[in-house]
Amino acid sequence: MMTKIQSSLHSLHRMFWSISRPMTLLFWAMVLTSILGLIGVLLDPRLVLGQSTWAKTTKFSLSIVLYAGSMLWVFGYDSLRPRLSRFILATGAWILGLEMILIILQGSRAVPMHFNNATPFDATLFSIMGATITLFWFINALGVAVLLAQQVPSPVLAWGLRLGFVIALLGMLEGFLMTGPTPDQMALLEAGQHAPMLGAHTVGAPDGGAGLPLLGWSTTHGDLRIGHFVGLHALQIVPLLGLLLMRRRESWLATGHRLALLWTGALGYLGVTALVTWQALRAQPLFAPDALTIAAFALLAGAMNISTVAILLYARRQNRGVRVGTMPVTQM
Repeated sequence: MMTKIQSSLHSLHRMFWSISRPMTLLFWAMVLTSILGLIGVLLDPRLVLGQSTWAKTTKFSLSIVLYAGSMLWVFGYDSLRPRLSRFILATGAWILGLEMILIILQGSRAVPMHFNNATPFDATLFSIMGATITLFWFINALGVAVLLAQQVPSPVLAWGLRLGFVIALLGMLEGFLMTGPTPDQMALLEAGQHAPMLGAHTVGAPDGGAGLPLLGWSTTHGDLRIGHFVGLHALQIVPLLGLLLMRRRESWLATGHRLALLWTGALGYLGVTALVTWQALRAQPLFAPDALTIAAFALLAGAMNISTVAILLYARRQNRGVRVGTMPVTQM
């Protein structure tokens, strides 16, 4: 059993290494960091805004493991512009590596990383993070452009990769919604006082209140991290949907039908991302939606179900029509 696992890991490493060495190094470094972060969560009693000082390190390292693995898989299909692909992957890896160094540094000091304006040093670190993450967004936008031009053997998988990347790019933008001063912080600034924090994840209350374990999402107010999280992980979810649709063996599902189902799923996922963001901006916790939010989710779910059923029924009917049209005529 261990031999098979080692062989699989070795094969994975060789495949990743052939695509991008910096991104592969980042992938394995974040695997190790996530393990060490979990150990820190369990053993270090220090808290930052109500969470373990190592919670952010753990969350970000796990997220980067998924991101790096997804990017290596996605750009493994690019054969038109290999140099540009390697540049995108290498630059993204170095930026995320720097981000993690800053997060680990602040975690070791048991102080907030994001929005920290308590001292000139803390403010400088967050400014560096803001500048590099902006560059990271543009690097990923370049990646979308490359992927749109790339030919992938299966159109369904190709569009799964493209749509997932585009939605993830939109999810990244949600991070910028968090950086503006809150009303309380703005009041301090207008009064000529120092604001130790500039920006917040939580809408309707200061950061650090009751939240979900490890994730930290507020359970009493809106939280912009939810939409950010959902949007980012379209990079994994939507391509996996494309892969599943590509591998379905139903002969009556033509490529066009599979693409229509993929677009339905991708647009539905984008709709969920938009709705949880809208819910957070209205200061509502994820698990305490009001009637308007519930109605919006119900409409989205209904639209997705109607679209899916309509596509499947149309595919079935088209298939029956083809079979009838090709049926041999019996001579009388």
